Amino acid sequence: MSPSERAAAAAGSAHRTPSGAPRTRAWATRLMVAGIVLSALNLRPAITSLGALLEEVRDGLGMSGGVAGLLTSVPPLCFAVFGVTAPRLARRFGPAAVVCAGMAAITAGLLIRPYAGGTAGFLAASALALMGIAVSNVLMPVIVKRWFPDRVGSMTGLYSMALALGTSLAAAATVPLTDAMGGDWRSGLTVWAAVAAVAVLPWLPLVRDRGTAPPRQGERAHAREGEQAREGQAAQQAPLRITRSRTAWALAVFFGLQATAAYITMGWMPQIFRDAGVPAGTAGVLLAVTMVMGVPLAFVIPRVATRLPHQGPIALVLGACGLAGYAGLFFAPAGGAWLWALLLGVSNCAFPLALTMVGMRARSGPGVAQLSAFAQSTGYLISIPGPLLVGVLYQHSGGWGLPIALMAGLMLPQMAVGFLAGRDRTVEEEAGAR
Repeated sequence: MSPSERAAAAAGSAHRTPSGAPRTRAWATRLMVAGIVLSALNLRPAITSLGALLEEVRDGLGMSGGVAGLLTSVPPLCFAVFGVTAPRLARRFGPAAVVCAGMAAITAGLLIRPYAGGTAGFLAASALALMGIAVSNVLMPVIVKRWFPDRVGSMTGLYSMALALGTSLAAAATVPLTDAMGGDWRSGLTVWAAVAAVAVLPWLPLVRDRGTAPPRQGERAHAREGEQAREGQAAQQAPLRITRSRTAWALAVFFGLQATAAYITMGWMPQIFRDAGVPAGTAGVLLAVTMVMGVPLAFVIPRVATRLPHQGPIALVLGACGLAGYAGLFFAPAGGAWLWALLLGVSNCAFPLALTMVGMRARSGPGVAQLSAFAQSTGYLISIPGPLLVGVLYQHSGGWGLPIALMAGLMLPQMAVGFLAGRDRTVEEEAGAR
């Protein structure tokens, strides 16, 4: 073998030796970041795009008012029912593979539902998309904890910011896109399937991952990896009795009450402003302002939360903003509409705070998976009656006084359980193992 051939062989072997590990690790990390961001962008458009075109969908399918009302409760119901299955699926196939399948389910559901041919088919295809959203909701904190254990706050903030951006983008752009494509509501809903299909791609090279973090260099890193692996194996062999943890229950109730407030805001806030004399177009913009507030704050709040020993004060500040916003809606809904929209937008950032605390209240990846599934499934079950109850109170009272009083009343226990969930402790300490 000539010297040049030996040099070429040595260069080739260098890519197969540990010296090639940083390059492999870097690419895997970039793929994971891209997968997290693109997935987060697709966790709400299935819901908010439908809300923008609900009247057209009802007319097109001949949907009754009762069935249309049921649609508002289907998302949290699906999140609760299907989210429970996420940890078991992740243990069997790996979190990356399950999220990849979840993005594929969202794509298929959004592609099928406009052309399903009737109300039953529309609901079934919507459930398919929501199933993909449910498992991805639960596993995002797990993936962040395992791949970025030293950057939980920043990565959760990035994920939450992308989720808020996807939510507001679908709400704002669906109607203009529909008009640009000839006014057919089916085309306006189908376009979001293409966005979901893009989110499948980064996960494909990662589907064989079983949840372990990418390799690190140095003895301390290897020791930390070994400790994490032992913790993960112990947690898998002895599942936590999660219902015995007070922190888990506090976090679940906090998650449920913040979801209740968010769904009430998305579903009813424009009508509150319209009934106060605000033009319909302006009412829609006010809702967009509330939702867009989550984009920058969803990145900032998790970073701040991870630097504090106790996240409860953040929950209190967010709750105080919500109370101020509800007071404004009660006393002067039109006079200070922009301020109330901003305050409620800040209050709705309890969602990224809840996600951050899920990652901080458990030590191991399996523990985060159990806590995430429990908190989100229980929380979404808690959130189901809220929007319906607001509608009933509005219909029977003929005004918004009682519904707004209910919203403000729910904010008080949200602040209390948020403060409890923010204490510096883990569910492993409280629940123990079997």
